[in-house]
Amino acid sequence: MSVTDPAAPRRAGEAVLEIEDLHVAFPSEDGLVQAVRGVSYEVRAGEALGIVGESGAGKSVSSMAVMGLLPKNAQIEGSAKVLGQEMLGLKDAKISRIRGDQVAMIFQDPLTSLTPVYTIGRQLAEAVLAHRNVSKQAARERAIELLELVGIPNPQERVDAYPHELSGGMRQRVVIAIAMANDPDVIIADEPTTALDVTVQAQVLEALESARTQTGAALVMITHDLGVIAGHVDRVCVMYAGRIVESGTVDDVFYAPRMPYTLGLLGSLPRLDGSRDERLTPITGTPPSLVNLPPGCPFAPRCPLARDRCREEEPPLEAVDVASRHLAACHFSDELVGKEATDLFTESILDADVADEIVAEHGGQA
Repeated sequence: MSVTDPAAPRRAGEAVLEIEDLHVAFPSEDGLVQAVRGVSYEVRAGEALGIVGESGAGKSVSSMAVMGLLPKNAQIEGSAKVLGQEMLGLKDAKISRIRGDQVAMIFQDPLTSLTPVYTIGRQLAEAVLAHRNVSKQAARERAIELLELVGIPNPQERVDAYPHELSGGMRQRVVIAIAMANDPDVIIADEPTTALDVTVQAQVLEALESARTQTGAALVMITHDLGVIAGHVDRVCVMYAGRIVESGTVDDVFYAPRMPYTLGLLGSLPRLDGSRDERLTPITGTPPSLVNLPPGCPFAPRCPLARDRCREEEPPLEAVDVASRHLAACHFSDELVGKEATDLFTESILDADVADEIVAEHGGQA
């Protein structure tokens, strides 16, 4: 059960996770909620993919579909394969053998992932024993190795601690250790740094990097924070209103965005090289309801570039130029070449300036 040896090599160059034309809908009193609309992507062995977007964009739902964790009333169409095995429609007994072994998930709240009445060592050992025919002692030794790998100090003692005895960052590292217990081929991390301070975020991300190195797994990191994934993934998918609206390498998406929503997300991100009094560029408005979406681009009501065509026809996700792997869903993506967020979202800044003037006129009282 040693974890010091390199992980067994995966199928080099082949996709370990393949999502194709995935649709997920939930019945509600107001109508059918189209939570995921035609999402397609693949992740290859050892690769890291970041999926970003606002709350309600469909990021977590698409990953929960892969894990077989959606409620029974969910209406699912499309395909989700792990190492060529179709995950959609599998019975509980079959998917339970795959989940935690070939594909593992890290949830955003470790307290809901850990059982409060069991020690973390018992829970780590349980993850090992569920998929490996080893003794309890060997499973405990593996638990100690895993705690050491993710940076838990004094793992021989901490293995007998309960979740409430650990800090939030340490609990999240325990959850990462559970995910990597059986050297999975795919690790899905759903908002792994939510509600953690910057220093602890860095520690958790370092633990994730360790998990990738030790297991050789592909990583899918879901987050609303572009800054979190900047130095930790190879490719980025930006989601909005249940679908992918831009995808490409980190350099493509961060330095040459071709969808106004992506540009707006980047403009709302603080820059280390910016001045302290430099105003962020917010995106006005809110995401649309996913019940009975109107025709056209869902981002049109918030988009400074929106025109009649945008309100009538939803743009396809297609290459921004010939032979490019950089994809964007915008009718006028060519107009974004060389643009900054402030070039588009100036009205938002002006609105904020007016608000500041009103507050100042009232002696600081809104």
